Amino acid sequence: MGRLVVISNRTANLGKNTQIGGLAVGIVDALKAQGGLWAGWDGSVVDAEETTPTKIQTHGNVTSLTTPLTSQEHEKYYLGFANKVLWPAFHYRLDLMDYRMEFVDCYSATNAKFAEMVSPHLRDDDVIWVHDYHLIPMAAELRKRGHKNRIGFFLHIPFPSADIFSAVPRHEWLRYCLLQFDLIGFQTINDVHNFHRYLKEHSDAAIISPELVRVNDRTIHIGHFPIGIDVKEFAKVSARTDDTIELERMRRTVLKRFQVISADRLDYSKGLPHRMKAFRKFLEMCPEYQGHADYLQIASPSREDVTAYSDIKAELEQLAGAVNGRFADFNWAPVQYINRNIPREKLAPLFRASLIGLVTPLRDGMNLVAKEYIAAQDNKDPGILILSKFAGAAEELSEALIVNPYDISEVAHALKTAVTMPLEERQLRHRKLLKRVVDRDAQWWQREYLHALQHGDQHSANERVA
Repeated sequence: MGRLVVISNRTANLGKNTQIGGLAVGIVDALKAQGGLWAGWDGSVVDAEETTPTKIQTHGNVTSLTTPLTSQEHEKYYLGFANKVLWPAFHYRLDLMDYRMEFVDCYSATNAKFAEMVSPHLRDDDVIWVHDYHLIPMAAELRKRGHKNRIGFFLHIPFPSADIFSAVPRHEWLRYCLLQFDLIGFQTINDVHNFHRYLKEHSDAAIISPELVRVNDRTIHIGHFPIGIDVKEFAKVSARTDDTIELERMRRTVLKRFQVISADRLDYSKGLPHRMKAFRKFLEMCPEYQGHADYLQIASPSREDVTAYSDIKAELEQLAGAVNGRFADFNWAPVQYINRNIPREKLAPLFRASLIGLVTPLRDGMNLVAKEYIAAQDNKDPGILILSKFAGAAEELSEALIVNPYDISEVAHALKTAVTMPLEERQLRHRKLLKRVVDRDAQWWQREYLHALQHGDQHSANERVA
């Protein structure tokens, strides 16, 4: 068995002794098990092309290959085509798409740059795993350089409907690039169906089966592989004593208050203003909970140099102020809004101390926050997850309260249902949800995907998650 080569827009710092999220844990475990390379952008931006040497670092049997982006690549490849074209389109926001020819040219050229960086280090028996929408052309670029390795692609965000994807400029080229991979992995069954329908309507690819597509003389495997988290580690962190959080929990107990929590990147796909409005509707609809319900919205900064993000930040701040201005009392403010990164060791016990986890994105590939909220709960007195039906996690987590995030009244009623739910029902729902999250953790995800990539057979994976 050859080495594993992972290519992603960003890489984890393998040399830092810090906690990393469940997704990175799965990748790091796979790399250490097989030995290999992790290649991508190092996170820095420089002025000129000639100042972008490849950094090579070795940690045990894993080597990292990283390079800076030039300011032009950062503007046109990363902020441009990746995040002003692909991101909004794949999240069903064609109205926010900002397409320019120089964006796609730079996107193609930057993928070629990454391929040039990796190519000299590849061996014939390496298995290559490419991640996410930033690097759709990667297999085509490696094929141009003569590499015949098995190359897999995993899309972390949703794959949109056929109509939406066909509205993306250069979608035919993107389709060609995707079909240069040996395995295309999606988060959900719905994503697979959307891709099939697009191929049927916009290509001459032959759909052999739900898992196989034939193009010319090549067979491409397709599967859905829902991402998991490092459940044991997150549960362990959530159970640690944090004096500040414990004191606040005790204060709420004495005052007969409960906490609703949301934690997301500040992104228009997350539906953050809709949640704030739903909480306001809940307070209007159930005045008996005024003075007793605390809503904590953590929105970590994200791509602040994209106009759409500054707009949503301003809207959230205005809404939080309006709700507090209308409902707050001298010893109670209903909304706490935090616009900064909160470390996992703080976030996990906050999840555990919250009666309700409000996870209602307008569209999401999976949403690991939903799984983290479940993992963090006290089995004896668990909280309730309210989950958007447009999050990929909803395919798995059916015991959550599933809602339409666009329906403010429906989300408000779900909040009332959660508050009044008997302990026995909360425990039953939690047991079922936790078992599913444990069974399909980060390690399960990488094992299933890599088995399908290495053996050209993902039937077992799809049978398990169906």
